Amino acid sequence: MPVDPPLLQAYRGERPERLPVWFMRQAGRSLPEYRATRAGTEMLDACLTPDLAAEITLQPVRRHGVDAAIFFSDIVVPLRLAGIDVDIVPGRGPVFARPVRDAAALADLVAHELPQEALAPIEEAVARTVAELGDVPLIGFTGAPFTLAAYLVEGGPSKDQLRARTLMHADPEAWAALAGYLARISGAFLAAQVRAGARAVQLFDSWAGALSEADYRAGALPASTAALAAVDGVPKVHFGTGTALLLGAMRDAGADVIGVDHRLPLDAASGLVGGDLPLQGNIDPALLDAPWPVLEAHLEAVAAAGRAAPAHVLNLGHGVPPTADPGVLTRIVDWAHAR
Repeated sequence: MPVDPPLLQAYRGERPERLPVWFMRQAGRSLPEYRATRAGTEMLDACLTPDLAAEITLQPVRRHGVDAAIFFSDIVVPLRLAGIDVDIVPGRGPVFARPVRDAAALADLVAHELPQEALAPIEEAVARTVAELGDVPLIGFTGAPFTLAAYLVEGGPSKDQLRARTLMHADPEAWAALAGYLARISGAFLAAQVRAGARAVQLFDSWAGALSEADYRAGALPASTAALAAVDGVPKVHFGTGTALLLGAMRDAGADVIGVDHRLPLDAASGLVGGDLPLQGNIDPALLDAPWPVLEAHLEAVAAAGRAAPAHVLNLGHGVPPTADPGVLTRIVDWAHAR
């Protein structure tokens, strides 16, 4: 029987011959080839142009030799495809023309379902990418419903997601309608990528760390569970930032692998999720600019802590900073593969 690539072995809870590694946000601003490819093209336009999205997805695989490609996209892309007026403002992030703060705005939003035909450029980009990757798996990607809801209610980025958390308590019915809508959108976006050839998926919850465990379980977990349930037959990774206190609850969303940010050692994280799930993470991105002996000691500590889990995929505890030296990322891949 053919042997699966190391990443997929690890996602199944097996220990492959080498430590698999990829980096969140590996396809992006840290690469000069990315900046050249994106020149003159807005972010969302690049995400929705199949040849551009495929090329950008492939660039870090060519350069670094990572064990997976992560589909080049943005968490608001499925909302744009559903007809929501959203833009990514340089230096700020996603901004929505009409924040969801009243019943009329909510009714208008949930009327924008995501038809399968709108996903055609995503499926084409994924298919093009998979055709070039060979045996290297492609990971599909989407934002978690809570994070999308936070952006929609705030109208843009926020430090504390205060309006979103207020809505969750002040109007539980409206919140449930919003979260359910976003679960359908996120799930459809993941399913499109899997149909086109993605061999794993990741649900990314940027802002869940703003919630208590009780609020997460009541207001975020059901929608994340529904989003992940929209795909079957491929490993599912669930990652959030600032979620050390939520890892047990995040496990209950139905993921096969839990991503861990840089704030919590992997051996502690393994205990919190029950000790029987593979983990992904969790190099501190701040150390990418440290002297190599300092970074190497950190890598050793991360790999050692990762042995507490059934399997471990080396990654960052968040995304690649735009100022990262690509040569350092390549060196980390070489280090991991030599173990």
